[in-house]
Amino acid sequence: MRIRATVAAVTGALALSALAIPAAHADDRSVPNLHKPTSAAEVFGTTAKGSSKAAAATTAATAEPVISKVVVNGGKDIVLGTTALKTISISLTASHASGVVDAYADLWHGTDPSSENTIDGAILPNEDAATCTKVSATTSTCKLTFTIDPRYDLYKNSLAGTWHVTAAALAGNNTDFAYTDFYSTARVQRLSALTVNAAPEPVRKGGTITATGKLSRANWEDHAYHGYAGQPVKLQFRKKTSSTYTTVKTIKTNSTGNLKTTVTASVDGYWRYSFAGTSTTPAVTTAGDFVDVR
Repeated sequence: MRIRATVAAVTGALALSALAIPAAHADDRSVPNLHKPTSAAEVFGTTAKGSSKAAAATTAATAEPVISKVVVNGGKDIVLGTTALKTISISLTASHASGVVDAYADLWHGTDPSSENTIDGAILPNEDAATCTKVSATTSTCKLTFTIDPRYDLYKNSLAGTWHVTAAALAGNNTDFAYTDFYSTARVQRLSALTVNAAPEPVRKGGTITATGKLSRANWEDHAYHGYAGQPVKLQFRKKTSSTYTTVKTIKTNSTGNLKTTVTASVDGYWRYSFAGTSTTPAVTTAGDFVDVR
């Protein structure tokens, strides 16, 4: 948690609260940390002048850094299973006449990060300060890493979907800054799994091939995989002599995520299932299952 000891704008009891809450959470991994910085003072430990939270209120006359680009996880969705930790990065590009010396970013889920009553998820950077690389005398690209534990940070399934991205930058004069809790959004998803089995093998030409399978996804509440019900899945086929799959039919998973359908055997080839994904669950496609037609 990067709350600087030199916070000047936070004093008295408020300072003690701001510093004590993250420490308590850091020692107790049984409960999620829902405290996140909501000001440049907390992030950079400065009484800097600039834009805080309401980026829309910025005017051209304000000498604050301009954040031109923020890339979360290389532009890809963040996908987690039930137990394995995942480390991602966020890079932030910003410019200022005096250069840019530090940056901050985090991910949060909810409606208002200023209260733990309106935020139910927060993922904070591993570092106390970003690693900034100069692009020019006025522009830098800064990087932070984040290690996400689905058993701690993602404690309920409703956290799958859209998260807010906080972005902040500190100018080279250590005075001017830009800060917003609503710079952009990123998607956090529950890892999916899909299987296929085409049988019998071999099969007579004109006979029936039965394709079974199952679509499941990570459950962050009990740390197991469960069937994903009512989802459209494509059954696809490619001939042994081809490299291209074509969709034969689309069926839906049953109440337990299982798939079953039949087709008529005609030529040797590979059968697979393909799921396009949803906002909370990534796309997944099985390897092809070869059936010899005689």
